[in-house]
Amino acid sequence: MSRFIVGLTGGIGSGKSSVADRFVEKGATLVDTDAIAHELTGPGGAAMPALIAEFGASIANAAGALDRVAMRQRVFADPSVKARLEAILHPLIRQLSDERCRAAESPYVVLAVPLLVESGSYRERCDRIVVVDCPERLQVERVMARNGMSAAEVRAIMATQATRPQRLAVADDVVVNDADLPSLFPQVDALHLKYLRLLDEIPKASC
Repeated sequence: MSRFIVGLTGGIGSGKSSVADRFVEKGATLVDTDAIAHELTGPGGAAMPALIAEFGASIANAAGALDRVAMRQRVFADPSVKARLEAILHPLIRQLSDERCRAAESPYVVLAVPLLVESGSYRERCDRIVVVDCPERLQVERVMARNGMSAAEVRAIMATQATRPQRLAVADDVVVNDADLPSLFPQVDALHLKYLRLLDEIPKASC
């Protein structure tokens, strides 16, 4: 069954989760590729055997989940590690996200993809793309406060993502998150109504 897919993206610390949660409150189904990645790399996750075979048992913690800090350090130290990691994870994430999109019973699905801009396969599946935007300074401040990272560590992650102009260039809709939640929610509510109207105009949208 086809679904109207709203792709949701934004840089680290932009506030994607708050926007996604608001869409869910309005009745949308959320398919979060980052959450799927955590499922796959959690204790007993479907990706763990292949990851251990590729990188060795040291990338798993005592619970049998991926040691994300150790993996991140290896990725930063050796760019080829990232490609090998993605070759294992990305097909599994795409498969599960496809299945969950098709199973959704809500009027539309919010497909949250942190690297949506970088991945053509996800962009092609979306009927609309929403970018959560904020100044880079705020991204750094938020992630430092949330994760206890240094500014250099946050900027190193940002350097691996699409730039702010690149994200805005592909956006059909933009949610500006440079203040507080009370200013954020009305933007999401307006988009929710917009997508319901689009559904009336496009009864069959691709997934």
